[in-house]
Amino acid sequence: MAVTISDIQFDPVKQPLKQPFLTVLQRVEAREVTIVTLRDTDGREGYGECVAFDTPWYTEETVAGSRFVMEQVLAPLLIDQRLAEPSDADRLFSSVKGNRMAKAAMEMAVWDLFAKSAGLPLHLFVGGTAEPVPAGVVVAAESGEIESRIQQAVDCGYRRIKLKISPTSDAALLEKVIKNYPDTSFYADANGSFSGHRLEVLQKFDQVGFSLIEQPYEEQQWILHRDARKTMKTQICLDESIASLEDAKRMVEQQAGDIIVLKMGRLGGWTETLKLVEFCRQQQVEMWVGGMIEFGISKAHNLALASLPEIKLTGDFSASDHFWKKDIIAPEIRVEQGEIKLSQDPGIGYRLTI
Repeated sequence: MAVTISDIQFDPVKQPLKQPFLTVLQRVEAREVTIVTLRDTDGREGYGECVAFDTPWYTEETVAGSRFVMEQVLAPLLIDQRLAEPSDADRLFSSVKGNRMAKAAMEMAVWDLFAKSAGLPLHLFVGGTAEPVPAGVVVAAESGEIESRIQQAVDCGYRRIKLKISPTSDAALLEKVIKNYPDTSFYADANGSFSGHRLEVLQKFDQVGFSLIEQPYEEQQWILHRDARKTMKTQICLDESIASLEDAKRMVEQQAGDIIVLKMGRLGGWTETLKLVEFCRQQQVEMWVGGMIEFGISKAHNLALASLPEIKLTGDFSASDHFWKKDIIAPEIRVEQGEIKLSQDPGIGYRLTI
């Protein structure tokens, strides 16, 4: 079931968000990504999406930088190559340091090609199930809009809502709001904003009612995460700290977290992500799939990842019309009764419409 890459195409996509996405790190009003299309000698196409941002506020990679690396460094390594298995792309890219988001976009397209070559939906190709994926949404807005945005999300059927928090967030208000929705699971995402603050500042959020608090401190502050985990009832979840399998091993060894957020862009693609999933399964570490304000190509890959039986927590899966007036795939992703049905077509199951 080998494939030979005959052509590689890169297409920029930029659209305004329907409403601003506000975090302690950045206010995002528009999103630009690069779509990767790989073609094999049999005429099949595989799709990937590079989820780097236009400035290095989330990771050091940017849209412009990742585009250069994909076109000038990674594409020459892949073009005309005969790949016996999808992980061969990861091997070919191993000589290139870092640039995980660029690598992930290229490798995602390879995995899509292999699934299409096998005539299988990507979720079955990677060992997942065909069960619908529970939908979760991120509410990132000014404090005065939180309640209305939560109600809007609940009305749309989302079972899990993630709220952005920082040391200046009103814990009492959040506790009051969350109590109004006993059937909804709430996560908190701090984006490292509690760095430089005493543990007591974070502990104010321990009684709010969150199922977990994601990334309270900066990436390398393992001891602070360990101390928070020891003293708080709310589970500690690591996102930006986990950029490789080795980081996951360090989290377990140092007892610095309970849960891991999986983001293929941050991890470098399917191959590294699947290694991390297997490690977490062995160590009984819970996982969920995080979002990057992405378009439908990336989200389709993430849905396949979330179908793996080892991943039990609800991830960042909103409908296509949550961020965009019109997504770049067909059919668009829809949330029905709190779930997203997986496509049964080969590969990611969606057509690119740009």
